[in-house]
Amino acid sequence: AMAAIPLTPDQRAALPLQLPQWQLNGDKLRRELRFADFVEAFGFMAKVALIAEAMGHHPEWSNVWNRVVIELTTHDTGGLSSLDLALAQRIDALLA
Repeated sequence: AMAAIPLTPDQRAALPLQLPQWQLNGDKLRRELRFADFVEAFGFMAKVALIAEAMGHHPEWSNVWNRVVIELTTHDTGGLSSLDLALAQRIDALLA
């Protein structure tokens, strides 16, 4: 697993440019997604689950039918870390 390095204030300030689809909500990165249906949403979640497991860093998320809400934070560092940024980028790449 990758090490969690807390984001610096400058790195946090750059997040809206790096991750325009995500909202910075306190110490969490949040993205809401809608898919065609439940199967598509669940398929996306399955792909993210494999990436998250490989990274040893897991999202806080919920799914209702075609909607997936993802929140990323790092409890070990008490806020956002390099792992949250990396996972958000990998999620964005899946959707590209």
